[in-house]
Amino acid sequence: MVLDKGIAKKTAELLLQINAIKLEPENPFTWASGWKSPIYCDNRIMLSYPEIRNFVREEMAKQVENLYGKPDVIAGVATGAIGIGILVAEALGLPFIYVRPEPKSHGRQNQVEGNLESGQNVVVIEDLISTGKSSLNAVKALKDHGANVKGMLAIFTYGFPVATTNFEKEGVELHTLSDYEHLIEQASETHYVKESQLTTLLQWRSNPQQWK
Repeated sequence: MVLDKGIAKKTAELLLQINAIKLEPENPFTWASGWKSPIYCDNRIMLSYPEIRNFVREEMAKQVENLYGKPDVIAGVATGAIGIGILVAEALGLPFIYVRPEPKSHGRQNQVEGNLESGQNVVVIEDLISTGKSSLNAVKALKDHGANVKGMLAIFTYGFPVATTNFEKEGVELHTLSDYEHLIEQASETHYVKESQLTTLLQWRSNPQQWK
């Protein structure tokens, strides 16, 4: 759920500006899942741009505080959200931890890295939501560690119905700075894409698994 339309469109504008999000309807990308897609998103790129990085940090920190007050800990989902998670934790003056996709196979075999006490309130930071499975895997690891997960805040979501279903099923509250709807609106208004390309982008969004 996007909390602020203006912030959603501004975030989309900045991510398009630095090619953190690319829209190429005529030359689609192939995701790791095998899906063909006219959009590719790599929000880690924004860490290389201080002004944009600071904008995202401040807006995410503000929304965390507005939604949840100050939690005890900020958690980032490895690896994409480690950088932005640290920035949000720093802005709020809070401890930071991160969650691996699975426990390490050696050493202490940690999945949660950093100091987390049972019963502490945690807000999870994510960079991108597609189906939500990897994000919810991180939430499960935190809960298994004894954390009270208040919710998750991500930079961007494709807004797939399967993600909505997955988050609702697990009872995890999700908010994002921006989403596909506001991205397409911003791209159209700024003529980043042509009118003819909008049809393709909207068709993909309606049925991404079958889109060619």
